[in-house]
Amino acid sequence: MEQVLVKAAQLLLSLSILVIVHELGHFLFARIFKTRVEKFYLFFDAWFSLFKVKIKDTEYGIGWLPLGGYVKIAGMIDESMDKEAMAQPPQPWEFRSKPAWQRLLIMLGGVMMNFIFAIIIYTGISYVWGDEYLPTDNVKYGISVSETGEKIGFANGDKILSVDNRHVEDFLKIVPTIILDIAESVQVLRDGQKVDIPITSEDIALMLKASKSVISYRLPFSPTIDQFSKESVGQAAGLQVGDEITGVNGQIFQWHDEFQKVIANSKSREIVVSVQRNGQQIDVPVTIGNEGILGIYSNQDIAELFEFKTIRYGFFQSVPAGVKRGVETTKNYLKQFKLFLLPEAKAHESFGGFIAIGRIFPGKWNWYSFWNMTAFLSIILAIMNLLPIPALDGGHVLFLLFEMITGRKPGEKFMEYAQITGMVLLLALVAYANANDIIGLFKRP
Repeated sequence: MEQVLVKAAQLLLSLSILVIVHELGHFLFARIFKTRVEKFYLFFDAWFSLFKVKIKDTEYGIGWLPLGGYVKIAGMIDESMDKEAMAQPPQPWEFRSKPAWQRLLIMLGGVMMNFIFAIIIYTGISYVWGDEYLPTDNVKYGISVSETGEKIGFANGDKILSVDNRHVEDFLKIVPTIILDIAESVQVLRDGQKVDIPITSEDIALMLKASKSVISYRLPFSPTIDQFSKESVGQAAGLQVGDEITGVNGQIFQWHDEFQKVIANSKSREIVVSVQRNGQQIDVPVTIGNEGILGIYSNQDIAELFEFKTIRYGFFQSVPAGVKRGVETTKNYLKQFKLFLLPEAKAHESFGGFIAIGRIFPGKWNWYSFWNMTAFLSIILAIMNLLPIPALDGGHVLFLLFEMITGRKPGEKFMEYAQITGMVLLLALVAYANANDIIGLFKRP
């Protein structure tokens, strides 16, 4: 329960910051072009607001419905559908009285601020924490693969050489690279021989649906029991902290994945775990549950097993590093749209709402993770707002570009109907995304 609250708090804080930043972009450009802003709200104030104060011509407030926020710009057809104000003669301070290029910048202000904000965050992350990653070449024991990885063609002990004959420096970026680039092959070193593993669209679909890592770095088997999970069947059967496992059913292990596989294949069966305890050999019968786990942990120090690479940035070096990271993140997110063109991937099923977004935050408060995810969400918010849907900034931008090219301004009635259509479509998308979340909760084991 505590983890859920921490995730929810991070999500709420992150989205609140991003909403304010986005709406501030519209607000600042409106002020630059002397356009009146009637309201600036965090969250929606349907029927009533939690807080409000009026300063000059603008009412600043906090609504009760945490689904976003808005600025109400005078003389603009938006979600408020203020037809009465639009029926009055245009005033010089209104949005509709401004040149098209100024209106375009006002509408793009929110998106621009989200991109700039993401780069500022990435710059700060680069300066404070730097970059740390595990080079693919340093995964000296090869990979450990899940059932999904086996189906695709990977094998325990494979050493990844390249993806589509291109080297991937960061080991953790191998699977994202395969998916986002819709790779056709992966090259591995297996038993001293180079092997080419073909990747199909069905394999991409399997990766997208996988509930755990398709591949991870292979670990040597560590026999010492350092702690137990909650309701551990091993602890209940008599295993103790400090025991050293010497075998299971007489089988000894070199690699951790070998041990895991034997336990997973023993669901609902009794096994004999042999351990060394205080210099004595002891056999402990253990009945494995339906989960196929023993419920024990060994505190292996990953930093001692592998050589990680750390890059530190000075203040001025962190700026281009932040820009580069922002650009790469944007490119990778845009690549995800290609997955909707793969019928086998069924990417629409992974379209999620607030629950899905909340899950990406860690269960414990971590400022590095928080700011990293906030920067990522800022880029997502910017890109999603550019979609050509009338209720979004992208819809308004589309109509403004049409006006600038043709010299004809869309009629107010058309804009009203377009706004209503866009709002209905947006609500349908939100409902669909959150329905996917709820269905996913019931599907989770």
